[in-house]
Amino acid sequence: MTPEELARRVARIRQELAEASDGRYPAPRLIAVTKTHSAEEILPLAEAGVTEIGENRVQELLGKLPGLQDRFKVHLIGRLQRNKVKQIIGDVCMIQSVDSEPLAAEIHSRAVAAGRRMPVLVEVSPAGEEQKGGVPFEETGAFLKRIAPLEGIEVRGLMAVMPLTDDEEYLDGLFARMRGLFDRLREKDLDGAVMEELSMGMSGDYRLAAKHGATMVRVGSAIFGPRG
Repeated sequence: MTPEELARRVARIRQELAEASDGRYPAPRLIAVTKTHSAEEILPLAEAGVTEIGENRVQELLGKLPGLQDRFKVHLIGRLQRNKVKQIIGDVCMIQSVDSEPLAAEIHSRAVAAGRRMPVLVEVSPAGEEQKGGVPFEETGAFLKRIAPLEGIEVRGLMAVMPLTDDEEYLDGLFARMRGLFDRLREKDLDGAVMEELSMGMSGDYRLAAKHGATMVRVGSAIFGPRG
């Protein structure tokens, strides 16, 4: 794909996000999901004004970092094993997939050792899908209270991965449910938590996410096109 086509796709997605937000919420930031794409494929995003990317796998990210030339802020958006936290603690701007106390404790420990406080999002399971990660929806508030006091992390909000379905009405309800949870938790003013980020929406449903006030969307194939 040419850099010009990449820029056109990014511009179109941003326009659609602004239209879907419809003035009720600010348009969400675009996090370009770059898994399976090389540093050479990713770099043209900078010319299109993209400043934040999301990576799913630690080893893949580490292999790309030298070629990215410090052009992007990197979010770790995939499931993270505790034994790999130390490998990325100094290289990512945010870990979006915190869904267990042992993982939160490991991030805290490694961040303190590195002399930083790591921004994190709590991953929520909006539909209770057992095969996916995420804190059960009803337990999110209690989970937040338990991990927010950890000095090495700063809870910045929530993240969710929606089910793969063409049922737009069902998805619309889940996005609304997540927004309601986010607003309720923000009103509680929990110590150690700065509830300002709601990361939800991917290539197939980012318009619905924008409609319900996502602050960032994670978009891959709508930018790069499907693989294979």
